[in-house]
Order: sequence, then C-alpha cells, then structure tokens
Amino acid sequence: MMAKKKKIELKDKISIEQYLKKVAKFTGSEYGNMIRSQFKDIKGSSELAMLAAPSAEELEQLRKAVAIMTPDEKGRAADLTDEQIQKIAADAQIEPANLAIFINGYALHCKRVSSRTNCAGYSQSANETARGSS
Repeated sequence: MMAKKKKIELKDKISIEQYLKKVAKFTGSEYGNMIRSQFKDIKGSSELAMLAAPSAEELEQLRKAVAIMTPDEKGRAADLTDEQIQKIAADAQIEPANLAIFINGYALHCKRVSSRTNCAGYSQSANETARGSS
C-alpha cells in the first residue's frame, strides 16, 4: 500500500515549467477569451484572469522570465522573495506585476495541492510549521 501512495506523490509533483504549460492551456481560446471578458475592469484589462487564461503577450512574458531563471530559482520558485521576482522581471525586461502574479499563483498551487511536497523545491517555512498551516 505504501508504494502506491509514494507513486501518487511523485506523479503529482509539478515544476515551474509544467505550471507554465498548465497556465497557457486556454491562451487565445474561446473559453479563455470568455474568462478574460468576465474579469475586465473599467479600463478593459483583466489581470485577475491571467492565471486562468493569459493573453498571448502575458504568456510570452512569462515564458521569457521562466527561460532566464537559473536552475536554483526554478527549483525554489514558490519561495522566491519579492526582490528576487523583481530582479528576474527586470532581467527578462517584462512587467514585474505579471511575473509576481504567476509566481504567487504557483506558490498557492504548491500549497493547495498537498502538504508542500508537490512543487519542485517548495519548503514550508518555520513559522508556517509552528502555526500548523497547510
């Protein structure tokens, strides 16, 4: 029984690259456009829908940022600081807010999916462990 559980845990792990592919799924599709239109603000932008259906431009920015990340940054993407995210965005010459939304979405995905073992390099902080958060 234990071997089966371990196999499931390994199958569920997701890297930042895999998460990017997941986010890209509805880019430019009819469904993606519908989602984005539901989240438009009075200016016509829909940043809140970026993780459900990024625009082609947003997706290209995210791909650019992930491509220039070091293996260490990719391995601990869910734990990157705001300063690190801003530096990566500046190096990739992309909108820092889009990268922050993407990285935060990845971190939330890592927290939500299971007990901190499903995202490459994600580690629970000592404070979260002490509080017993999940």
